[in-house]
Amino acid sequence: MLLKKLSLTVFIPTPYYNVMLLKSKSIVLKALLFVVLFVLMSNTQASAKANPKVLIFFKTVAYHHASIPAGIKAIIKLGEQAAFDCDTTSDSANFTDENLKQYSAVIFLNTSGDVLEDDQQTAFETYIKHGGGFVGVHGATDTEYEWNFYGRLVGAYFKSHPDIQPATLKIVNPTHLATKDLPTEWKRTDEWFNFGWYNDDIKFLIVIEEDSYKGGRNGGEHPLAWFHTFEGGRAFYTALGHTEESYSEPLFLRHLLGGIEYAMGRLANKQSNARDDGH
Repeated sequence: MLLKKLSLTVFIPTPYYNVMLLKSKSIVLKALLFVVLFVLMSNTQASAKANPKVLIFFKTVAYHHASIPAGIKAIIKLGEQAAFDCDTTSDSANFTDENLKQYSAVIFLNTSGDVLEDDQQTAFETYIKHGGGFVGVHGATDTEYEWNFYGRLVGAYFKSHPDIQPATLKIVNPTHLATKDLPTEWKRTDEWFNFGWYNDDIKFLIVIEEDSYKGGRNGGEHPLAWFHTFEGGRAFYTALGHTEESYSEPLFLRHLLGGIEYAMGRLANKQSNARDDGH
């Protein structure tokens, strides 16, 4: 019986093979690292895009409030705390259909006078009618007296004011986002507006007690902050915020933040112009 010889071939890696193997592993690791980094960057970008954004508009044609820079800084800080982003401008050329689409709310911060041209007014009207939010702060009622749509949106027009002095405010709607953190009676110092005209559709949030200071001219219930839904959008206005000190006052900042969140739709689903049915 013949036995065949069996031969076993033993593969001994050469230095060249070892080098190639290491290179292959390196390529695989680099590819995996690239995928991980890509996913992380994509998630980061998605998170950044998720924040709603507001436009702070502060153009003045008549009176210019010295507190505007403090107001801008304060709102930007509120955005950092409450997860919304801010753009700022005094350039009315930014009021175009395409540009306004990106904002959940537009804030008129102590604006004054005739601040928008006809085509810019049309773009802003379209923005509101498509669910945009509006926030007016103090001088916003001293703005665009000849633009009927704006007057009804902001809710009133400024007429006069006495000297800056302390007064007592009364919260008449304590459940709204803009008032839920405020005391029922709120004593503070500011410039108190009298109004020459009101939109009957506004819903009062805060009224001022005229017997607590000198110079009140509206009598009866004299509102200083309100909100309403308007032609598809939401509007909030506060007459508070003349003084620079206002923008470092915790209670006022809570009031302002609540108004901004209301106008944005309470940050309901992180989308531009998103609305919900809450306060």
